[in-house]
Amino acid sequence: MEAPLYPDFPPGPATPRGGPPTLWVGPRHLAGDDGRLYDAVADPLTGLGWTSLTIVRGRHEPEEVPEDRQVVRSTVLHISPDTRCWAQWCLADEPFRLGDLPIAWQISARAEASSPLAQWSAYFTPDVPGEAVVEFLLALDARDQPTGPLAGPDLVLDAVAVHGWLRDPDEPQTAASDPTFTTHLSLGEVPPLIQDGDPRSLAGGLHEPGPYGWQAWSEPAVGARCLWAASFSSGVLHDLVAVFADALSSTAPVLRRRLPESTRDRLLRAPTC
Repeated sequence: MEAPLYPDFPPGPATPRGGPPTLWVGPRHLAGDDGRLYDAVADPLTGLGWTSLTIVRGRHEPEEVPEDRQVVRSTVLHISPDTRCWAQWCLADEPFRLGDLPIAWQISARAEASSPLAQWSAYFTPDVPGEAVVEFLLALDARDQPTGPLAGPDLVLDAVAVHGWLRDPDEPQTAASDPTFTTHLSLGEVPPLIQDGDPRSLAGGLHEPGPYGWQAWSEPAVGARCLWAASFSSGVLHDLVAVFADALSSTAPVLRRRLPESTRDRLLRAPTC
């Protein structure tokens, strides 16, 4: 499907020679991450003054010549200037999975720099639109206190309602979907392995309900593999989730060169010039 989006938009960056054309694409919650989710998030963090740490791992066998040495370099951790927040790029280190998808970014915060444990964590798989993750991090960086009392969950649902998303008729206080019912946002029990300062996240038994947190995912077709998923532990402030939800559901198009195969036919596209 091809259709002009926002014809008054200024021209975007020039298309590199031999590369795919750059397009304005919408809706953004189906637009994927353009295959550059690491750079899309890491570059703004560098601009905010977050420190990047690189772990170098490898193995050296006796009598091994230097060119055969096995070395893995992965930039895995970005730490805020006050050290209370950090963002870890997980794909380089065999991450656990959220549903059927690997975790790409894990973002965590603690109340005090001296605390050894995160108060909460948020998780994003590949193809989460980088614009939404960046807005979440910008809001986190701007806060004086990354943990604290939770505002009401209505902030999150109001953020997507402004962009035409629909509240679930059965759960109007805790769930909403985009108008095509491909992308969903829900406040419910968090999946396994989601880390949080709430002791219930560690102590819950097999048949005991765990803590609640926000979940978001995009399912292009019923029963099909999700395009992406995001999970927020119970301690993530609702106002931060609302910032993510607002950016995710925004009707403003985004620049993309690579389109997800599963949603390509659902996207509106316009050239940048």
